[in-house]
Amino acid sequence: MKIALVAATAALAAAPALAENRIDLIRPDAPELAPYGPHTVGVRQMSFAREDVIDVVNATEDSVPTYDRELPVEVWYPAAEGTAPGGEYTAFLRDGETEVTLAGRAARDAAPAAEGNFPLVVLSHGYPGNRFLMSHLGENLASKGYVVASVDHPDSIYSDLGAFGSTLVNRPQDQAFIVDEMAALGGDLGAIIDGDTVGVVGYSMGGYGALIFGGAGVTQTALDSGYAPPGGLLDANAAGSESHEALPDDRVEAIVAIGPWGRNRDFWDAEGLSNIDTPLMIVAGGVDDVSGYDAIRRIFEETTGTKRHLLTYANANHNAAAPMPAPAEAWEPVDSLPFVPFEHYADAVWDTTRMNNILQHFVTAFLDLHLKGESGKAAYLDLVEQSSDGVWSVSDDGTEQEDHTYWTGFPNRTAVGLSFETREAE
Repeated sequence: MKIALVAATAALAAAPALAENRIDLIRPDAPELAPYGPHTVGVRQMSFAREDVIDVVNATEDSVPTYDRELPVEVWYPAAEGTAPGGEYTAFLRDGETEVTLAGRAARDAAPAAEGNFPLVVLSHGYPGNRFLMSHLGENLASKGYVVASVDHPDSIYSDLGAFGSTLVNRPQDQAFIVDEMAALGGDLGAIIDGDTVGVVGYSMGGYGALIFGGAGVTQTALDSGYAPPGGLLDANAAGSESHEALPDDRVEAIVAIGPWGRNRDFWDAEGLSNIDTPLMIVAGGVDDVSGYDAIRRIFEETTGTKRHLLTYANANHNAAAPMPAPAEAWEPVDSLPFVPFEHYADAVWDTTRMNNILQHFVTAFLDLHLKGESGKAAYLDLVEQSSDGVWSVSDDGTEQEDHTYWTGFPNRTAVGLSFETREAE
């Protein structure tokens, strides 16, 4: 009893008691492109319905019911001049029952910027997750001149966790649908969206969906696996099928896949992955044991149809980069989970805010280059592969010397533990 009491006391002392669950922190040592941009951010909750789609969860070999699939979306955007920054979000914790309050910089239901033509970015969470899991990135990108739509995928969210087969079938379809809906949006918000210039950012199963949406149809091995739902429903995403051939969208000009799941279960092969011809950035933890780091590297090597990058956080696991910092409430055990929810958000080695800031930096460079045509951002992606091989050689007045090869945008000593590899299309 005494030991348990001491352990409980220590846990309480370690938790950030009464802390504000901020999603917008930028560390003093963050790389150059991580800080928020010039726009005040607005945010709206919207909802779109895919009508009369197959109900994968309730489908059987003999019965294929349909339903209207409701997709709640959190939309961040550049707000009107004079908008006061700051606001809160109410979200579910990993247990799907505990409500938490998150604090950020976006103003709820603010008027959009009076003018502008801002590229669209779709954020797609993992299994399970929700539309707030990458809210740090959503706010950050909106401040830099993007409209960002983060989707709640039914059957994949904390409070509505259904059969995995639904995620396998629906994820790329959901992403494609939201691109269509946001690109066609009317009203004051629709007026500032450049729906012909789109990026997709997916984490884990969101990355799985983004790769399929980008052109990599799944293999026969996937269709025959125990993961596939009954009735051949996964055939819709199969390589070579008419339905999959119709899925890729020329409006999507950049894809970011963070810890993408699937190659570790042979859901793709080299031929299928080579069909992706959209610029691609892959982000991974070097010891990811959910999607498998070696499998993620195979995606990187086999997406030969496009120029692609692989950012690796050494010794990080599957939570690398994407999840927001663990809410204070996540530090305590809950009855419905066999683990402390903190583990769902955090990494054992890396500080989450640090990982978020690095992701914000690289995604900003990548999207600015490919969606806005800012060619100067290419320098942030032209790096020595191993950060430890970079040489810091800067004079006292800040002038870089000829032998300076340290990662562009990173202060001295701050790129440690990272690698960034690039392959050209073949």
